[in-house]
Amino acid sequence: MIDIQRLRNNKEEVVELLSRKGVPLELIDRVYTLDEQWRAKTIEVEQLKARKNSLSKEIGKYKRENKDTLQLFQEIEKISKSIEEIEVIEKQLEDELKSTLLVIPNTPNPDVPVGKDETANREEKKWGDIPIFDFEPKSHDELGEKLGILDFASAAKISGARFVVYKRIGAALERALITFMIDVHTRENGYVEVLPPYLVKAEALFGTGNLPKFENDLFKVNNGDFYLIPTAEVPVTNLHRDEILTEDDLPISYCAFTPCFRSEAGSYGKDTKGMIRQHQFHKVELVKFSHPDNSYNDLEKLTKDAEKILEYLGLPYRRVTLSTGDMSFSSAKTYDLEVWLPSQNTYREISSCSNFEDFQARRAHIRFKPKGGGKARFVHTLNGSGLAVGRTVVAILENYQQKDGSVVIPEILRKYLGGIEVIEKV
Repeated sequence: MIDIQRLRNNKEEVVELLSRKGVPLELIDRVYTLDEQWRAKTIEVEQLKARKNSLSKEIGKYKRENKDTLQLFQEIEKISKSIEEIEVIEKQLEDELKSTLLVIPNTPNPDVPVGKDETANREEKKWGDIPIFDFEPKSHDELGEKLGILDFASAAKISGARFVVYKRIGAALERALITFMIDVHTRENGYVEVLPPYLVKAEALFGTGNLPKFENDLFKVNNGDFYLIPTAEVPVTNLHRDEILTEDDLPISYCAFTPCFRSEAGSYGKDTKGMIRQHQFHKVELVKFSHPDNSYNDLEKLTKDAEKILEYLGLPYRRVTLSTGDMSFSSAKTYDLEVWLPSQNTYREISSCSNFEDFQARRAHIRFKPKGGGKARFVHTLNGSGLAVGRTVVAILENYQQKDGSVVIPEILRKYLGGIEVIEKV
C-alpha cells in the first residue's frame, strides 16, 4: 500500500509514476478527496472534543461558585450528539479511503522501462548457448508422453484440464530438482529453509497484495476462511507480519518449497497444452526482508541466486527488466528470467524476481527499529522463484532431448537420481 504521506506531499511525482502503470488520474484524485474529507472530519471531531472538555471544566467551576449548570450540560449533550454523528461519517470516509488505497498499485522504480506490455521489456543479459539440433525438436509434452513420464490424460480424468501426473523417472526428476534447488540456496546462497502452510487466511493475502484485487486468481476453500497459496511468497512474507525487527536482523533470507495453486483466470487459450500454465505446480521461492537503503543490492543478489540454478543446469536463459505494463501490481521493479524452449523457438519465463519496496510491508505492518534509535521504519520485501520446478522440467526435456526421443540428464542432477544419465522409453 502506498504511503498516504507520500501522496499528500508529492502528488505530482506519484501521479506521474502511477500513470506509467496506467492508473487513471480520477482514481488518485478520489484518494485525495477522501483524504481531505476524512482529515476535515477528524479535525472537526477534535475541536468538538476540546470544546466539550472545556465545558466540563467550566461545570466544575460553576458548581464551586453555586452557578446554574443546566445550559452547560445541554451544550455538552448537543456536542456529544454531534461528535457521534460526525464520527460515523469519519469512519465511513476512512474505510472508503483505505479500500481505495488497496486497489492502487505500487509506484514503479524510475529505472523501469515504460510500456503497455511485454514488448517494452528491456533485455539485460543472455547466458548460455542455444542448442542446435539436426532434427526437429519436440515439445516437452510430446517427449514426456512418449517416454512414459508425463501423463496428461490421467490427470484430466482425475482433475480436469491443466494438471499432469508425473510417472517413473519423471516424478523422480521433479523431486530431484526440488532437493537440488533447496541445497544450493541453503548451502551456497545463505537462505534459511522454511516449510510453511499451504492454506492461508485472507489477512495473509491482503499483506502481499493478492487481495482484494486478485481474488479471482485464487482458490478459496468453501468450508472456512482459507485460500490455497498461489506461491510461497504469501505465507513466508507473513512470517513477520505485525512484527518490529531490529536493524541487525536485516537482511533476512528465506527459501521455501511449496505447491502453488492458481485459477489462471483470464488465461483461456494460453498455453493450454503441456506444463507451462497449470492450476497446480511446484516452486522453490526466495524471500528477503531488506533494509530500505540496501534493497536494490539485495534484488541483484536474489536474481543472481536464481540465475545460478539455471547455470548449474546448463540451461540457456536471458534476464529482462519488465516494463510498467508487464510488471505486477505490488512490484516496484521486476527482473524476469526466461529460459530457452527449442520447441517454441523463444525464451519463456521461469522466474520473476521483484523488489516491492515498502508496499507489502505497509499492508502487513512489518517494521524494523533503527540502530541509532528513532521511529520504527518499514522494511523492504523482495521475492523470486528459485525456480519454478515444472518449468525447469520442461526446459530440461526440451534442451537436452536427443534424436531418438531420449533426454540426457544434466550432470549436476545425476547424484540425486542414483547415477542415471539418460531418460529413455521404458
